Amino acid sequence: MEPQLNKRLTIKIKKISLDKLISTTVFITLVVSIIFVIYRIITAPSDDIPADNETKRLKSDYALMLMQCTLGLFIMLLPGLISKKLRIEIPNMMHIMFVIFLYCAIYLGEVRSFYYQFRNWDVLLHGMGGAMLGALGFSFVTFLNKSERVPVNLSPLFIALFAFCFAIMLGVLWEIYEYLADGLLGLNMQKFAREDGTLLIGRAALNNTMKDLIVDNFGALAMSILGYVSLKYKKGWIEKLLIRKRKQG
Repeated sequence: MEPQLNKRLTIKIKKISLDKLISTTVFITLVVSIIFVIYRIITAPSDDIPADNETKRLKSDYALMLMQCTLGLFIMLLPGLISKKLRIEIPNMMHIMFVIFLYCAIYLGEVRSFYYQFRNWDVLLHGMGGAMLGALGFSFVTFLNKSERVPVNLSPLFIALFAFCFAIMLGVLWEIYEYLADGLLGLNMQKFAREDGTLLIGRAALNNTMKDLIVDNFGALAMSILGYVSLKYKKGWIEKLLIRKRKQG
């Protein structure tokens, strides 16, 4: 019995260490990126794009990076603050996925221009984001019912449908945020312009937003189906991703 306990403790310590290692690495990367972006805002051109590749970005591009990196740092701190304030436990796997998502979306996507260099980078992130929001929807059901587990008195189909709708709602709110940020701050979060500043016209300008919403749906649907099967046949898969109330004592 004692060797099994030590083994479980060792595995738990390794998971915690991995979580902290990834979080610290991403945090430092974002801080360094902010310093770099501030420097580039000072030195980058504000209007025409020069011929050389090193300074082809404008101040508005770096302003978007600064906003995203700063927001990323704030969002990274949110799980810890919310966990202490509301006395909840966030699964290590869920937190690791969340941090990796931020790294891929902000540092690789914006700072390293993966959104422009890799055609389907945005698709990958929105699919992952939709699935994570779907898992959050299942957690929300447990909070509404003041339960540590998904309530067994509710239909698995109803819970899965709620999680799906919850994820889609947050996905739509994010697109509204991008639209407002682009309009008020002159950014290009919805990618209505190419990297060289060329504005897209008509249907082409809508492609990014509609693609994001469609992929959000697929990601949320995949997680909802997984959650439904887990609850219907008592597999326990979705429970491993649930955010729970911290036990007293």
